[in-house]
Amino acid sequence: MNKVPVTVRGHEMMTEELKRLKSVDRPAVIQAIAEAREHGDLKENAEYHAAREQQGFIEGRIKELEGKLSHIQVIDVTEIDGGGKVIFGCTVELLDVETDKEIVYKIVGEDEADLKAGMISYTSPIARALIGKVEEDSIIFNAPGGEKEYEVIEVRYE
Repeated sequence: MNKVPVTVRGHEMMTEELKRLKSVDRPAVIQAIAEAREHGDLKENAEYHAAREQQGFIEGRIKELEGKLSHIQVIDVTEIDGGGKVIFGCTVELLDVETDKEIVYKIVGEDEADLKAGMISYTSPIARALIGKVEEDSIIFNAPGGEKEYEVIEVRYE
């Protein structure tokens, strides 16, 4: 399987979540199942069934995170000389040519993407259009609302 790029922050978030699931959430749900079993008949025990469902979710998420972490490539953009070009992990300040509004995006891995926080996946149409561009370049891409045009104002490696 190919390596999937992720930022240092994204790697830390995934590692912390996995650690929390294994050391806090998993033991808590095991305790909840044990307590629910003490209440007797499991067929009609809602607490037992809810705890088992939660256990399934936790175990599934642990497997998902372990799988993802085994196939990632952590990219620290602060240690890369991007030469002023838009690359994975960089922060890009853009100007919406139509509205004159400035927008700032950080190009991140798919699991880290959060549009409200200004973090876009490297697989998104805008990120694909931006990769390799430099300051003062313009891009045109197809957004959900139609064709958009942006100008690259600044590229930062932070």
